[in-house]
Amino acid sequence: MRKAILIADDEQRMRKLIADYLLREGYTVIEAGDGRDAIEKFRRDKVDLAILDVMMPGYDGWTVCREIRKLSGIPVIMLTAKGEEVDQLFGFEIGADEYITKPFSPRVLTARVNAIFRRAGDENARQLSCDGLEIDPDARVVTVDGCRLEFSPKEYELLVYLAGNKGRALSREQILNSVWDYDYFGDLRTVDTHINRVRTKIGTRSHLIQTIRGYGYRFGGEQ
Repeated sequence: MRKAILIADDEQRMRKLIADYLLREGYTVIEAGDGRDAIEKFRRDKVDLAILDVMMPGYDGWTVCREIRKLSGIPVIMLTAKGEEVDQLFGFEIGADEYITKPFSPRVLTARVNAIFRRAGDENARQLSCDGLEIDPDARVVTVDGCRLEFSPKEYELLVYLAGNKGRALSREQILNSVWDYDYFGDLRTVDTHINRVRTKIGTRSHLIQTIRGYGYRFGGEQ
């Protein structure tokens, strides 16, 4: 089944440019010209991934992202002319998975979309478990003591990567390159922000993700 991608941007030319590249890759495209329209179409149609411009009339991209996160854990890519680090960290805090600053290459954006879906399809199918935390990659379900937890796609990918490398010391660079792709030019604090979100969600099992001062993290290893 073809994946459906929601493109929300008030610039028609930008929407068409992105849509043309995604259509060539075989995706179905749903366009929205403002934030309110984006939310309505997200609720009405089946959407597998959303590309949201931050600066839109009506509801901005942040608001749309928050509304999506109330209902779904689909991947969300934010587009913005703002390049400040604080904006990127804010986007990750509210549940965005990727952050691309304008101007950008539509080919790079398309590659990011392909990579997100490829990782989702290529994840190791073996069951991962540690101290009552269970990950079922086939169903993309995480439970703690039998209670199901909700994660954004990037948070889920991060947890699977850590758990799949149980006991190994992983640098922030390794984590960034593996979970966000080798060509992601993000700040290393992106890793810390997502680690904190995952720790919060796994609650009483947060101790499984250990901090290695000045280096990175380790999952489930010895203290």
